[in-house]
Amino acid sequence: MNVLELSEQEIVRRQSLEELKKLGINPYPAAEYPTNAYSEDIRAEFKEDEKREVCIAGRMMSRRIMGKASFAELQDSKGRIQVYITRDDICPGEDKTMYNDVFKRLLDIGDFIGIKGFVFMTKTGEISVHAQELTLLSKSLKPLPIVKYKDGVAYDKFEDPELRYRQRYVDLIVNDGVKDIFMKRSKVIKTMRDVFDEAGYTEVETPILQSIAGGASARPFITHFNALDTQMYMRIATELYLKRLIVGGFEGVFEIGKNFRNEGMDRTHNPEFTCMELYVQYKDYKWMMEFTEKLLERICTEVNGKPEVEIDGKTISFKAPYRRLPILEAIKEKTGYDLSGKNEEEIREICKKLDMEIDDTMGKGKLIDEMFGEFCEGTYIQPTFITDYPVEMSPLTKLHREDSSLTERFELMVNGKELANAYSELNDPIDQEERFKEQMRLADKGDDEAMIIDQDFLRALQYGMPPTSGIGIGIDRLVMLMTGQSAIQEVLFFPQMRPEKKMPKSSVAEWKALGVAEEWVPVFNKAGYNLISDIANVNPQKLQQDVCGVNKKFKLGYENPKVDDFAAWIESAKNKE
Repeated sequence: MNVLELSEQEIVRRQSLEELKKLGINPYPAAEYPTNAYSEDIRAEFKEDEKREVCIAGRMMSRRIMGKASFAELQDSKGRIQVYITRDDICPGEDKTMYNDVFKRLLDIGDFIGIKGFVFMTKTGEISVHAQELTLLSKSLKPLPIVKYKDGVAYDKFEDPELRYRQRYVDLIVNDGVKDIFMKRSKVIKTMRDVFDEAGYTEVETPILQSIAGGASARPFITHFNALDTQMYMRIATELYLKRLIVGGFEGVFEIGKNFRNEGMDRTHNPEFTCMELYVQYKDYKWMMEFTEKLLERICTEVNGKPEVEIDGKTISFKAPYRRLPILEAIKEKTGYDLSGKNEEEIREICKKLDMEIDDTMGKGKLIDEMFGEFCEGTYIQPTFITDYPVEMSPLTKLHREDSSLTERFELMVNGKELANAYSELNDPIDQEERFKEQMRLADKGDDEAMIIDQDFLRALQYGMPPTSGIGIGIDRLVMLMTGQSAIQEVLFFPQMRPEKKMPKSSVAEWKALGVAEEWVPVFNKAGYNLISDIANVNPQKLQQDVCGVNKKFKLGYENPKVDDFAAWIESAKNKE
């Protein structure tokens, strides 16, 4: 890497790296370091009358040098602990290099070190480790943003969301509580698996690359499969493959995995998201509501120690049972309009009266969905089952046993957003084929989220699928709720981001066209002149001072151009404007 691309601190760290190598110290040793304790456990298990020998390792997060004795703070995977280091303890012989040179000068905040020593309590009552041996385990070449704490208040926080999400590794190191969110995410998924395992259901894996993007109404990502010379889709749902397995004889199957929808990004949507889908034979949507209540109550209790959680200043209770409300009743409750028995044109007229933005591509189901989304969805804070959706909204759902214009479907709303979607699954292959054809009619009208007919799925249904209930739960949104987060990016290690903006720079060829030698282009850039237009109105003496100052500071050894050269380059830059 060109030295001019580095900050001053990065240059100093690389110089320290070279000094360490000259001392015969490998800054990146390969051998196992035999740790036997963690910071959190050391504090929890401390006994004042017992001299416990420990071997710990972690990242050095602070250092206070006080002559022959110093303190450092070590951060491991469970927390932080203070380390007491004295010159004569880690350098018992005549050679004091490890303390005087390595620890005091050549180590930096962010380096990984190993400490062998014993646990003790300082005079101020802090449980610490008294070091008897220090080992460098990994040299850090970039400086960390240092978050300072005083009286429990954080200062100089690393809190820019753009940086935090792009550099999650830094976010996890320096910001308290971030790692805890992801530990809770792990517990959410583990608890879910435990519940399904106890019920006897089988975890399976289905294709991510699919020839037909089915199982949901969404715009897919498209790719090309070179070996088969065919267009493929990233899956938008796992539903149709999982139901094939129910046809094949499984009692219950579930999959926790990634889905991909080529749609917008905001605080509650990410194009790549994790979803759980579960299908159980001989069950219906009423059974699934009760099962879901018990599942979420248990997850919340396991993660938070109680069935309630605080989010956005509200207390949300996952304790069963939850309210059940038919969708048309919900719309009537919020808008005053009863859509029961209304056809597409009548509903379109109601939408216009409500000043909704609609278009001709929207069929009856889409219009109802838009109406619910605009006037109802955001109002349900406590867990609420919205049930009995019109048939036009649910192409994979069994008709309602009491009203054939409706289906046996529910969506679970929590904190104003959909968390789960469930059906009594449609297992009539003739009815299913007609529903698919209706979806194709919508596609012909311009609805790019309409489903494509999956002929193989229809063939599977013709072999017979038992009565089945299925549910999909968005894992990312569930974790948001269980951890009290209002942005989906907070619960994804690496959320999708727009490409990083780069500082615009004139090309080497453009600088050379002015007469500037190629090796001097990075020097101009380091001096702050990235575009040739940047020098057009600069005094030649100042430009010479700035650019040649970089040459001197970084000891590049180039022969400095004369002020007349700079004047000529400035004149050429003016002519380019």
